[in-house]
Amino acid sequence: MHPASAEGSNNDTGRALKRYGPIAAIAVVALVIIGIVVASGGDDDESVATDDTTVATDAAPGTDAPTTEPGNEPPPDTEPGDTSDPDTSDPATTEPATSEPDAGSSTYPGSPLPDGVMSFSVAQELGIDVDFGDRCDTDTGLVKVQTFFAPECYAPFDGDNGGATARGVTADTIRIVNWVSQDEDPILNFITSAIVNDDTVEDDEATLRGMIEYYETYYETYGRSVELINVVGSGAVTDAAAARADAVMIDEELDPFMVWGGPSLTNAFAEELAARGIPCFSCGPGQNKEWYTDNAGLSYTVGKGSDQLDLLVAEYIGKRLAGDVARHAGDESMQTTERVFGRIWIESSAASVEANERFEGNAADFGFEIAESQSYALDPGTLQESAATVISRMKEAGVTSVIFSGDPIAPREFTNEATAQNYFPEWIVTGSVLIDTSAFSRTYDQQQWANAFGVSNLSARVNRTIGSSYAIYEWFHGEEPPSADNIGVITPVPNTFFAFLQATGPQLTIETFNEAAFAGEPTARAVTGPSLSWGVEGIWPDDFEPDYRGVDDITEIWWDPTAEGPDEIDRTAPGLWQYVDGGVRYKPGEILEGPPKAFDTEGAVTIYSEPPPEEARPAYEPIHN
Repeated sequence: MHPASAEGSNNDTGRALKRYGPIAAIAVVALVIIGIVVASGGDDDESVATDDTTVATDAAPGTDAPTTEPGNEPPPDTEPGDTSDPDTSDPATTEPATSEPDAGSSTYPGSPLPDGVMSFSVAQELGIDVDFGDRCDTDTGLVKVQTFFAPECYAPFDGDNGGATARGVTADTIRIVNWVSQDEDPILNFITSAIVNDDTVEDDEATLRGMIEYYETYYETYGRSVELINVVGSGAVTDAAAARADAVMIDEELDPFMVWGGPSLTNAFAEELAARGIPCFSCGPGQNKEWYTDNAGLSYTVGKGSDQLDLLVAEYIGKRLAGDVARHAGDESMQTTERVFGRIWIESSAASVEANERFEGNAADFGFEIAESQSYALDPGTLQESAATVISRMKEAGVTSVIFSGDPIAPREFTNEATAQNYFPEWIVTGSVLIDTSAFSRTYDQQQWANAFGVSNLSARVNRTIGSSYAIYEWFHGEEPPSADNIGVITPVPNTFFAFLQATGPQLTIETFNEAAFAGEPTARAVTGPSLSWGVEGIWPDDFEPDYRGVDDITEIWWDPTAEGPDEIDRTAPGLWQYVDGGVRYKPGEILEGPPKAFDTEGAVTIYSEPPPEEARPAYEPIHN
């Protein structure tokens, strides 16, 4: 069911929450967009335990792999749906009906927030004297956590939370299934082999549980704690049949309130869950806006959608590059030639073909055209051969500027092949997942990648020991996380979930959860973290609304093969991304006209050794429940 605001007819509660209840708490200092290939569009096509345990499903023949990506992004820590109604019977056997969220509060008379919910800003506005407890800094109204992106204080709840208000919810627990890939998934292993990440599924689960302990200490959960059930996928991340089977098993055997994560290269998992009324966060590579609207409240993402990213990339190219010479190409003859654009993109389904057509339409709207468009498949057996053909066609078409939109392994083959063919164009990066991390970019042909620049979803990096979810974990637990490399991709979903949860209140249903998600204001603008919002009007063009995707902005970057420092998994070597103007970020319509500032060291930053002064982190001692 739509949140009220999604329908364009906010009720009083929605309007009040929008005014008083910003979810500025979604502090994601290290988000990597969940899913391996944002631009692909995905495709369409055993022992079980239920008490804080791991569920291993039967593996499909010939499959095996972990979610092993390094991270950077929404600040530390930083998606919703079923429309169930309160019911006192056993939620495992009875499907609750839907209830309308309460308008106003009886706990705090005069409050516009849901009953039982009180934020610091609303208390101040209404002049209500509320004890926000030891976790709140009453000088700032923010929780005492060691990050600039600290959440607003919410009052501790003491009362009847309604018990079994929805499927998978009791008075004490919220059952969440966390889907993870196998440790030996052939596709993910192929992708991550270049960066030697040795975090395991067990490490990831231990890290997630450690972060949940942190969230449940500092976020208000209204008497409930997360009952986490880890489910290891029964097939590879590309296996649609196995993904659907996993969704069926989760529905019929585990009966959760919500699912976190899913196979990153098929949308079958999200589609099956939605058909069964089970909401999920970041449970596939992502869909177009119409799918989220048709399945309103049953699927959210932390990152932006591929259609949103395509729009921003087209705006960047149209405003910054089109009509000018290819001044950053490695071939001197190209440097005095007006840019001719080619595009290399990953094809995994009909949806990715449609996405390419959509991008070419965006290009026309911003005044440029794609002279040569070539797709490839993420197939280890054919990638090298495909690269030879694709590069040959780019060269023959006179392409000076290659727009790359694909996975993080393929640029290695394409750049090696380009050098072999004595072809040195500009490489325009587009925010495709992990290509804009130094860990992967170091694996590409550096003669080619020295000419790489463009846009990134990721925010300007801060040394992970003083910023990001890594720093939060270490501060709270006094030791580094078990998944020191993966924590950046583990935390965005639970971070968002807990931010929405505390704004929802004790009457937890999918509908009230969605109301809270759509009622929040955009998160703070910063250079070390993106701005996120859900359901906020006016950021994206009208045909992108309602918005079920989180990140709204991008930053401009360029590759510096000589800069030396640690990458996202702490390996020090030459090669780092430079963030233009210190990492300043742009929302739709904000990208400046004129030549890019790529390869201009003035104002550029690789890694902040300390956060910018305006984003400095406060100093607190951790508390524990």
